[in-house]
Amino acid sequence: MFLRIERPAKRTEKSNLMTTVLVAGATGDLGHRIVRELLAADAEVLVRVLTRPGGGAAQAQYGGCDRVEVRAAAYTDHTGLVDALRGADVVVSAVSGARSVIVDAQEALLAAAVEAGVARFIPSDYSADYRRVTPGSNRNFELRREFAAAVDATPLRATSVLNGAFADMLTGQAPMILFRRHKVLYWSSPDQLLDFTTKDDVARTVARVALDDAAPRVVEVAGSRVTARDIARIMTELTGAAFSTQWAGTTGLLSGMARIGRRISRDEDATFPAWQGMQYFVSMFSGEGQLHHVNNDRYGPQAWTSIRDVLEAHVKDGATRG
Repeated sequence: MFLRIERPAKRTEKSNLMTTVLVAGATGDLGHRIVRELLAADAEVLVRVLTRPGGGAAQAQYGGCDRVEVRAAAYTDHTGLVDALRGADVVVSAVSGARSVIVDAQEALLAAAVEAGVARFIPSDYSADYRRVTPGSNRNFELRREFAAAVDATPLRATSVLNGAFADMLTGQAPMILFRRHKVLYWSSPDQLLDFTTKDDVARTVARVALDDAAPRVVEVAGSRVTARDIARIMTELTGAAFSTQWAGTTGLLSGMARIGRRISRDEDATFPAWQGMQYFVSMFSGEGQLHHVNNDRYGPQAWTSIRDVLEAHVKDGATRG
């Protein structure tokens, strides 16, 4: 789809001085956390939740909340989107998906934001530094890079939040720690620095960025910066069992496996298929996706959740379940 760039509509004067932040994807895991953090960050914030027509999840989730409006509009309905966005100061995108969402739906949202006179836009990046990754080596990063070019072609002031990988994934979706085998996998080097941030910490950062009119084009944060060797040491200390690192091959080999997996799979439109997970590990362990301008103190001292905190909670939960 091609991005429609039209002259911004003139803003109507607000009846109050509240800042209005529209959140797309607010019924999702990260989006819900962002809404929560926005409401907690400032009593003078009005959150507008964008939902698809006929979707009852947003109304059920936010219908009784003070300072939350629910607006329905389809991403294919340009006029409806403009009406939903009109009067918003900032658009925060927390949508998740492949091309139809990260590029097509966000471009529709972006075009409507331009016409509605929105000043700022936060795209759904929330990842490692996709700008430095070799083209073609990571599909999801390619989609983010493509949409970033569309954002930068508009008059809106955009801010991307880059946070490395979600730390929460280490205890489930990302099979890096083999808990029962007492191994921590790595590719190429066990000493490659890896960036991790929990979803709650990302949401808190996004809320502060949304309320920061002086936010730069990119804000980088990392709750923890650790190596595979560090993670093995932490697991040993937490469990009393000797965890060790396990070489799983080179990033080049893993990249090749990801290409083959993508070629033979039927899940090209899935958000995070197995081969995409391989591509993410390639970006991390090659060092290409590493963050280089982390500024955790931009919004003052914060209580960041560390990898040790995440793993300790997981170990205790496992012990409780027996």
